[in-house]
Amino acid sequence: MGILLAEAGAAGTADAAVAGSAGGTLLMTIIIYGGMIAAMWFFLFRPQRKERKKLAAMLSSLENGDCVLTTSGFIGIVIDINDDTVIVEFGNNKNCRIPMEKSAISRVEKPGEA
Repeated sequence: MGILLAEAGAAGTADAAVAGSAGGTLLMTIIIYGGMIAAMWFFLFRPQRKERKKLAAMLSSLENGDCVLTTSGFIGIVIDINDDTVIVEFGNNKNCRIPMEKSAISRVEKPGEA
């Protein structure tokens, strides 16, 4: 009878070891997924956020007379600035003035920078 109790006790500790390793496997899986999410944030979302902040700072410093490049590739001079729109003058004849949204501007050059 003592042998049966010893075997039953040994089997109980083996079951506990299997349950403990299953908990460790779950913990490792959570750590791996957490690391993958952190890497995605660091390599994908963080640079986009920095670029958006840079673009917002550039648009907030926009002034009359600045040379701008639009997202469609047109280059013009800012004539007037409203809340979220600007009037840009295109071409050499100075007759082509088009109102557009600030979000359509991709690059700004100050008059003295060129």
